[in-house]
Amino acid sequence: MAETLESKAAKAAPMDRLWAENDDSRVTGDPSLVVDVAGFEGPLDLLLHLARTQKVDLARISILALVEQYLTFVETARALRLELAADYLVMAAWLAFLKSKLLIPKQPGDEGESGEELAAVLQFRLKRLEAMRDASARLVNRNRLGRDVFARGMPEMVIVERRNAYSASLYDLLTAYAQQRQKQAINNVTIARRGVWSLKDARDILTRLVGALHDWATLESFLIEYMTSPEERRTAIASSFAATLELVREGKMDVRQDEVFAPIYLRGRVQAIKAVEVAS
Repeated sequence: MAETLESKAAKAAPMDRLWAENDDSRVTGDPSLVVDVAGFEGPLDLLLHLARTQKVDLARISILALVEQYLTFVETARALRLELAADYLVMAAWLAFLKSKLLIPKQPGDEGESGEELAAVLQFRLKRLEAMRDASARLVNRNRLGRDVFARGMPEMVIVERRNAYSASLYDLLTAYAQQRQKQAINNVTIARRGVWSLKDARDILTRLVGALHDWATLESFLIEYMTSPEERRTAIASSFAATLELVREGKMDVRQDEVFAPIYLRGRVQAIKAVEVAS
């Protein structure tokens, strides 16, 4: 909604121009206070106006000159026979005390605050009043609903379209992938027990198969029916070779190998076979 000409003019105008000079709304209603004195609202308001007329910073104003202006204003108001509020008179007395503090140097034995400290307090109060006046001016000059601006009537359908934007580096992607893989990984690992030939089983099988064999035969030829899987082949060859060495040491079997990594040949020892025949 476009702003009206009146609202623009009110926003551009200072706060003091928004009220008439004799507006009754500015009166507090307290009969003991006469606040309609040349448009001033209190002692600090008067001091702030005097400070603004000097066109200097409040932190750098001359407190002594400001006190003299205030006392001159009070005397002028008395000459015009205006009823002054009690707070004006109290402020006049306090400023007269401040003026004496500023003019007379502080003695070593004097107690209480010095004139410079009192002047600093007055400057702080003037700054605070100026901030409050500026804030109130901004509030008064704002647009008012129903006068300067108007609310929307019939609500309109608003369609919210959301678009997801992802910003992730290669490291972030790898980290997320690793976390998902860890969640899906198998925690309990069970190792199946592998079948192993014992030395006694291999010895009994070789003794039974080789028997009274006089010709050489390879070791694997006796174990073909037992080597059904790669795992069984490894354990059968290892246990059978160990049993073969035991039988050779006992003189019941001969073993030979023509070259390195060549097949191992077995046969029954002749003396052992004859001894068995004689015993039978």
